[in-house]
Amino acid sequence: MSNLRDHTTSPPPTPPASGRGEPPLPDRLARAITLAGPIPVSQYMAAANAHYYATRDPLGAGGDFTTAPEISQMFGELIGLWCTDVARRAGSPEMAWVELGPGRGTLAADARRAMAKAGLMPPVHFVETSPTLRAAQAERVSEATWHDAVDTLPADRPLIVVANEFFDALPIRQLVRGGGGWRERLVACQDTLFLPIAGTQVPDAIIPAPLRAAPDGSVIETSPASVGIARALAARIAAQGGAALIVDYGYEGPAIGDTLQAVRTHAYANPFEEPGTRDLTAHVDFATLAEAARAESVSISGPVGQGAFLRALGIDARAAALAVASPDRAEQVRADRDRLVEDMGTLFRAMAFTAPGWPAPAGFA
Repeated sequence: MSNLRDHTTSPPPTPPASGRGEPPLPDRLARAITLAGPIPVSQYMAAANAHYYATRDPLGAGGDFTTAPEISQMFGELIGLWCTDVARRAGSPEMAWVELGPGRGTLAADARRAMAKAGLMPPVHFVETSPTLRAAQAERVSEATWHDAVDTLPADRPLIVVANEFFDALPIRQLVRGGGGWRERLVACQDTLFLPIAGTQVPDAIIPAPLRAAPDGSVIETSPASVGIARALAARIAAQGGAALIVDYGYEGPAIGDTLQAVRTHAYANPFEEPGTRDLTAHVDFATLAEAARAESVSISGPVGQGAFLRALGIDARAAALAVASPDRAEQVRADRDRLVEDMGTLFRAMAFTAPGWPAPAGFA
C-alpha cells in the first residue's frame, strides 16, 4: 500500500543542527544500540519522529509532504461544519474544540472560520509537543491552549476532537514470521548503518488466530501507543460528552503487511537511513482503533473512504461556490477537489466515535 502524501519534487532542506555539543540523532542511536543491543522498531520510530517533528516544519513545497488541509481550505471548512453540526444536534454548543497533531494550524484556522459563520466559537486546544510547529500554529490560532498529551484536556465540558494524519506517525511494533514462529522485529546497527533484524520469538497467543500460520517473511503491525490514545479519548468523551473524528490512511485489520515507510522532500525514502531527518509513518488499523474506543462504551461510525465522507459533507457544492467566487482559480479548485476526493479518496478513511446519547454524526450514512 502506498502513501498518497504529495510527492512534488523540491530541493532537499538543510538538516537542522543538533543542540550545542550534542551528537546528531543517528550517532546517538548508533551508540545506544552498540552499547545495549538492538532496539524494537517502535523505539526506533519514536526516537526518529520525536526529533524530526521537534526540529522542523515538514509541510509544504519546501518540506517533506503535504496534507489535506494544506491542499485546500475546503477540507478544514467541512470538518468545522461537521463539528458544528454534531455539537448543535447534541444540544452542546458549549464544548471545547481539540486537534491532535495540528500541523501548522491550517485545518484549525479553516474550521474555526466555518464554525464562526455558523455562530460557534469554542475554545481551541492543541495536543502538540513540537516547539517548531507550536510557533506556526500560534501564527494562525493565537488564542489556542497547548497540551503535551490528552490527559490535560478540559474535563468540564464536551470535547470535539479532530485527528487528521495523527495516528499514522505514532510508533508501531512489527512482528515477523520466520524460523517456525513469530519474532519481534528489531533495529540493529553496524557502524552507522541501521537495519531491521528478527529478534526473540513471541508467543503465538498474541498473534490473531487467522494469521498465525502465515508464510515466512509475513509482517504484522500493532500500535500500542495508538490504542492507548484512542481508548483515553474515548473514555473522556464517554464521561464528558462529545465526539472524535479520525482521518488517516489505513485499513481494517488484522492483516499481513509491512507498511512502515519514510518520506523526504516529497519522495519515498529508506526508513532506516538518517533517522530524524525524514517522516516515518505506518498505515492505521481502523478496526483496532474502533475496538479500543468501543471498549469505553462510545458509538463508532465508519470507517468510510475520505472521498465518500467529503462528498456527503458537501464538498462538490463548496467547490462550485469557490469556483464562482474566484473564476481565475476555478481550475485549481477543481484540481484540489479531485485530489481530496479521488486521489486520496479510498486509501484515506474517516471514522468517528461519539458519546452515549449523542446523535450519529454526518458523513457516515
